[in-house]
Amino acid sequence: LVMTESQWFSEKEASNRLGISVATLKLWREVGYLKPGTHWRSAPNDESLPWKPNVIYHLRWCKEGIEYWKNKDAALSHHIAA
Repeated sequence: LVMTESQWFSEKEASNRLGISVATLKLWREVGYLKPGTHWRSAPNDESLPWKPNVIYHLRWCKEGIEYWKNKDAALSHHIAA
């Protein structure tokens, strides 16, 4: 069994690693490009639930989702930083 670095990151860290803004991550989550349980989930031990949950993102799955939507939806591509 090989232990690897966690793929789950805070909203800010995920936005930095993906090269997109936190606002874009939130938008894609709200419109359904990023799916709960797969691409994102509420952070554990979050005392602000249910009103303002802290969200964590799975980096690899988000990258795959973003690539999928870039290929399917031209409107998505203008949100990605060059």
